[in-house]
This record gives sequence, C-alpha cells and structure tokens, in this order.
Amino acid sequence: MSVDSAPINLTNHFLIAMPGLEDPTFARSVVYVCEHSKDGALGLVINKPSDINLKGLFDKVELPLGRADLLLSPVFQGGPVHVDRGFVLHEPTFPANEKPGESVYASTMSIPGGLEMTTSKDVLEALSTGAGPRKVLVSLGHSAWGEGQLESELGENSWLTVDADIGVIFDTPVEQRYDKALSLLGLQVWMLSPQAGHA
Repeated sequence: MSVDSAPINLTNHFLIAMPGLEDPTFARSVVYVCEHSKDGALGLVINKPSDINLKGLFDKVELPLGRADLLLSPVFQGGPVHVDRGFVLHEPTFPANEKPGESVYASTMSIPGGLEMTTSKDVLEALSTGAGPRKVLVSLGHSAWGEGQLESELGENSWLTVDADIGVIFDTPVEQRYDKALSLLGLQVWMLSPQAGHA
C-alpha cells in the first residue's frame, strides 16, 4: 500500500472550513469529528448556534433545566442530517466502579481521545435534575460523510484538519471558535486563499 492510499483517521480532530467553502451549512464552520472510518465520518459543527437556547429546548421536551450555568447556552446546528434529533457532546462520564469506556447513558459513543457523544434522553434528564456532565454542547442534527466522501473533500482543499482541543469546544466564545481552531495550526484567516480546489 502506498503512502497516498494509507487510510486516515480524523476521529477527535477538527475540520476547519477553508474560506472558499461556500456551502451555507459549512461556511466558516468548525466540525468536531466523532467518528471516522473507511465507511465514512460523523461530526458536529461546534460554532453555528441555532436560534434556540438550552432553556428553550428543555421547555420543548417538557423537562426543567436544573443547571443555571446552561440556561442561556445556545443549541447548535450540528449539521444537515437528522436535524430533529439532539446530540450531546460532553466530557466522559463513568458509572461508579465501572471501566472507562462505559458511559452512564444509554446511547453513547465514546470518542477515542476523550469526549463522548450521547443521543439518548437520559443525559437531558440528568441535566434537568442539576446533574449530568459539567461541560456539554448540545446540537440538533449532525454532519455525515459517506465512504470516501470526506477524503475527497480534503483532496479538494475544502477543509483543514487539526487535533481537536476541547478548550475550543467548551471554553471559547462561539464567535471566536473558528479563529481559535485556525490558531491551533498557527494560521489566521488572512493567510488562507479564498480559492478552494486545485491550482
């Protein structure tokens, strides 16, 4: 197998949209990749807030929100797939006396490198009681790529990639996340050509 055809795994990486990427869903977006394999990729956009906050979301699902620190947190537009479903990106939570890799929530994907992504309502129920993971990002919808699709977009220079930094996800103001993710590569927006594709 040549170096060119070696599979890449971007799990626990950021995809940072190049300036030439004009798709309205992904323009200036930062996507946290939850899973990447030969079959495709799944991720959540972490810097596109929707027009609803967590208090509004909890009102819709008829749960109180027992976490004052989260009341005004935005719900994010995680991507164009399953936009009616919630996806909760959060710190790992381990049941008492259990092994790492086993979450306390029913439908949880453990992401190698640290975070978890839960799609079951029990994580929202935990937050409603004032418990749950300390750091969370809630999105409606997710981003998905079929087999070879993300690799093709990378070949077209649509995305930059860098190891994910959870500080960008949880501790950086939303409007600064794109620039902060670029800074992980030592880049600033003005350094990038707006032209996507090959010269």
